[in-house]
Amino acid sequence: MEASQFKSDQYVRFCPGCGDHAICMALQKAMAQIGIPTHEVAVISGIGCSSRMPHYLNTYGFNTIHGRGGAVATGVKTSHPELTVWQMSGDGDCFAIGGNHFIHEIRRNVDLNVCVFNNRIYGLTKGQYSPTSAKGFVSKSSPFGTVERPFIPAQLVLGARGTFFARTLDVDMPTTVDCLVAAQQHKGCSIVECLVNCVIFNNGTHAWIADREQRAEHSIVLKHGEKMIFGANKDKGLAVEIDPVTFVPKMIVVPADDPRVLVHDAHQPDTTLHRMLALMGQDRIENVNAEVDNDLPIALGVIRNVEAETYDQAVSEQIQKVRTSAKARTFDELTATLESWTL
Repeated sequence: MEASQFKSDQYVRFCPGCGDHAICMALQKAMAQIGIPTHEVAVISGIGCSSRMPHYLNTYGFNTIHGRGGAVATGVKTSHPELTVWQMSGDGDCFAIGGNHFIHEIRRNVDLNVCVFNNRIYGLTKGQYSPTSAKGFVSKSSPFGTVERPFIPAQLVLGARGTFFARTLDVDMPTTVDCLVAAQQHKGCSIVECLVNCVIFNNGTHAWIADREQRAEHSIVLKHGEKMIFGANKDKGLAVEIDPVTFVPKMIVVPADDPRVLVHDAHQPDTTLHRMLALMGQDRIENVNAEVDNDLPIALGVIRNVEAETYDQAVSEQIQKVRTSAKARTFDELTATLESWTL
């Protein structure tokens, strides 16, 4: 299939330079690579810039109300398990008003592919700070700097017992396509955090990794079964050491030829290493005044990918089991067993 088959006839209304353009194109490429017919795909969204996505994809789609994309997507997948369901959301739509739905679709492990566009700002409503804005961030709703600590999406996902988490960057098309394809292939709730730039209200929020000259030194693209090596010259690797005082394991950077360099295992059920990988580089974005005292890169690619029973599968099996043992198998049969009156 071709990416053009997944493009709708609607004019794309993202601002020029917005990172959402790249994710939209990557999603069209990923859908073509996956090869599922357009009529077997549904794209559900809430409210926000990213939530315009159903209009730009030639699939079934539903632009719901603010924060409720997860609830509707769960309903679509549960009632029509044969469909491939994508949910488009932003850091405000997903982690603020939609936060409750977000953690429960993960906990239930509904077979959904959730793309969270994280630009750390409310873009559609013109520049208020969001749940992922750094502490101290100055915005229209925090003129003296927000005093709130931000959510770290990976912590939410892992805390809700997530089975799949990936992170990608708008200017890295190959990694984005790979993450989206892997998300669809995973049976369960797949969360892809898409780091995107809001050129109007929070321009440069990911500049420390988006800049081509800095990206190789400040990020690592994880691939299952491959050594964790990064750097412009591929001369650095990641290893774990135990603090001799606190006995707490921590990630460290070592030479690429060091035997301690780790091999990425995205399928490991235990979350310890996945959590350490997902939290690397977060001190650079958690507080605008934070002093960064390490050279750990931010992890991109598929960080966690483990199998578990899905909610929609369990519901379908339960319904079939009940039907086989039920005396009334249709609505008419059920009503015939009830007491009735003739007037």
